[in-house]
Amino acid sequence: MSNKREEGTKGEERAVSILKAEGYKILEKNHRNHFGEIDIIAEEDGYLVFVEVKKRNTPVYGTSFEAVNTAKKKRIIRSAMFYMKTHKCFDKKVRFDVVGIDSQSVKIVKHAFVIE
Repeated sequence: MSNKREEGTKGEERAVSILKAEGYKILEKNHRNHFGEIDIIAEEDGYLVFVEVKKRNTPVYGTSFEAVNTAKKKRIIRSAMFYMKTHKCFDKKVRFDVVGIDSQSVKIVKHAFVIE
C-alpha cells in the first residue's frame, strides 16, 4: 500500500509544474492555519488564486473533482479569508481553482467555486 501523503505530495508537485507552465506565479505551497490547509496559493491574470489539488488513481471512490465537496470548500474558503486578513490583501480579486488529477489526466478548473 502506498503512502497517501506521499501520493498527495507527488500530485501537488505535478500541479505546481503545470500551473507554472500555464503562467501562475506560485506564492506558497501547503499553507496551514487553524482553519485548514490550502494546497497552493498563487497569482494569475490579476487574481489571488487559492488552489485545491485532488489526485485519484482509480475512479472507485469517484473523480478528483467529486472529492472537493461542500465541507472541503467551506474549509478552504475559511482558510483563504484568514490568509487574506493576515496578509492584508482584501483589495485583490480572488478565485478558487481546482486541479484534478485522475490517473494520467490533469485538468485545471478556474473559478471552481465561489464564496457564498
